[in-house]
Amino acid sequence: MQAKIVVVGSLNMDLVVRTPRVPVGGETLAGHSFVTAPGGKGANQAVACARLGAQVTMIGCVGHDAYGEILRSGLESEGIDCSSVEALEGVSTGIASILVDDNGQNCIVIVAGGNGELSSEHLTRYDAAFQAADVIIAQLEVPVATVEKTLTRGHELGKTVLLNPAPAVGPLPAHWYGNVDYLIPNESEASLLTGIQVDSLETAAEAAQALLDAGAKRILLTLGSQGVLYKDAQRQQHFPAQVVQAVDTTAAGDTFVGGFAAALGEGLSLDEAVRLGQQAAALSVTRAGAQPSIPYRRELKS
Repeated sequence: MQAKIVVVGSLNMDLVVRTPRVPVGGETLAGHSFVTAPGGKGANQAVACARLGAQVTMIGCVGHDAYGEILRSGLESEGIDCSSVEALEGVSTGIASILVDDNGQNCIVIVAGGNGELSSEHLTRYDAAFQAADVIIAQLEVPVATVEKTLTRGHELGKTVLLNPAPAVGPLPAHWYGNVDYLIPNESEASLLTGIQVDSLETAAEAAQALLDAGAKRILLTLGSQGVLYKDAQRQQHFPAQVVQAVDTTAAGDTFVGGFAAALGEGLSLDEAVRLGQQAAALSVTRAGAQPSIPYRRELKS
């Protein structure tokens, strides 16, 4: 069964500079290269869902500009329904300025542009997509009220709701947790959500428990090279990561979310869905870029 997934979130043009290291304040540093690539956590997750087997609808906003046209056409080329991606006058398309160092680590500055204009009214216009979905995915690169409406409506309709709380800036509103079936933070996001510094499996488990205590149903805490920790009220399990040589970690988390959602929505078990997401994410970090790094289902081991 092919999963039907709605992704509500951001579309950015990524402006990527590869550099030996991140410069310190006031320093000018010679970089290795510069490229533009389609990105945004919402769009990345939509592409990951589509490449990893799902039927996907994207809901978002871009500017009425060249970057917006490129982003929409790129998603459409992946078979993603973009009829609910609106091009707005008087605002730029969102961008992400990304520095990637020689160790494959990245730091990112985001300008929201059209992403900041995605409103609850947009969601109401496209409610039919919510009704047809199996899985609904949200992140935090669009307005908080829009995320809340996404979670609430998904829960009302009885859909499987995933929230990737990124970029996290602090604790989530307490009433959100009951509307989320799977909360999927990484280490830094879990630290910001709970106040617990996540730097080991033990502290990851503490943070996951704190999120359960706050009202979350199920936690998938992604730990980079340390794998994924799953925790709910009855079960805790660590899924070790595949060992690979990282080139660029951009969109690895988004690839995991997309792979997990696609697999879960088509009826695979939680364990199978986690492992498929991990396998896709491991392959993505061996390639440069956000969406360009996301693998297709046929590339994964059966």
